[in-house]
Amino acid sequence: MEYRFFGQEHLEIMIDNPDYPKIKNLHDLYDFLSLVWSIDTCAPRLRNEWSNNNKTVGQCSITAFLVQDILGGEVYGILLKDNHYHCFNVLNNVKFDLTSEQFSYKLDYQNAYKQSREIHFSKEEKYQRYLKLKQSLLNLMK
Repeated sequence: MEYRFFGQEHLEIMIDNPDYPKIKNLHDLYDFLSLVWSIDTCAPRLRNEWSNNNKTVGQCSITAFLVQDILGGEVYGILLKDNHYHCFNVLNNVKFDLTSEQFSYKLDYQNAYKQSREIHFSKEEKYQRYLKLKQSLLNLMK
């Protein structure tokens, strides 16, 4: 499989989380997430853009916070033209964005702001999408 997400070259990021025993590296994590990203986990405002050919649309914050659960690190966001934040992960000063493929242009990750789980999940629908994504991923670990 060809990987096109930002930071995909960081194979040194290994994953050893007993809750996710089948996931050993970023490529595994991406592969398993690709099986569970769905229109139901997509942000409602972007559902008309979601497709099986572009599964990462509308998945950024819930994915970034789930990745943080699995790996640790921090979640950062960059402000987009539409005044929404696009979230990605930073672990040991390494930036990676498992949902970057949704954009037809290259993102600038330089001016990023730390994101708060509490603020993002204060929106109940977003929290419910995160729980659905997390449970779907855990189900694949059985």
